[in-house]
Amino acid sequence: MKNNFDTEHPRSGLKKHIFFDLDHTIWDFDKNAEEALHELYQIHQLQDIGLESASLFIETYTRNNHQLWAQYHVGKITKDELRDARFKRTFTDLGLHPDLMPVDFEDAYVKLCPTKTNLFPHAHETLAYLQSKYTLHLISNGFKDSTRIKVAGSNLAQYFQNIIISEDVGVNKPDKAIFQHAIDLAGAATVESVMIGDSLEADIYGALGFGMDAIYFNPFNAPKPADVPMQITHLRDLMEIF
Repeated sequence: MKNNFDTEHPRSGLKKHIFFDLDHTIWDFDKNAEEALHELYQIHQLQDIGLESASLFIETYTRNNHQLWAQYHVGKITKDELRDARFKRTFTDLGLHPDLMPVDFEDAYVKLCPTKTNLFPHAHETLAYLQSKYTLHLISNGFKDSTRIKVAGSNLAQYFQNIIISEDVGVNKPDKAIFQHAIDLAGAATVESVMIGDSLEADIYGALGFGMDAIYFNPFNAPKPADVPMQITHLRDLMEIF
């Protein structure tokens, strides 16, 4: 794998700064969301208002949430629109009457989910290894309050020199401005930097469009587009590359 990276990225020996995405890359968003939703399903007794399958509820929410986040990344919807829509859409898709929808479900979810601490396998081991050789940074499109809770609760802050949150910057990945902000804050050059993330649109094409190398984190082995130069399926693969 190291040889492939060197071949496709002849400047890889110059790397000094590694920029990571958080959700779906280090912090296992879907696993943490599933845990939180199972708890909330019981707390709000959703089975008693017509949602008989917790698994179907979570599956439907996950699909809607992914679609809405894809729109949020590229500025098609706002944070408030995302938060307002994801559970309303889920309840509607499952045939729940609007009068029966729990009004505080979104708020309860936003409070609970970020406190979950499931990471992708070998996250701490990999980050500790990379930190011994490179300067690490985090660039997240996540909501700022939730992101800070996730980072603190999962003991991730120790690895990153800078934690850049799109809400603080005012633009989301893939906008070039957030990559420029990150590079400037790090005191780095694009040739010295690489972005690692799971979102093709936000992380990979965003970084490549900015002129920064990128590695696609693809843990579920989705088809890799031909114009994506490199992917990994496990975080520990980075220990072989770098």
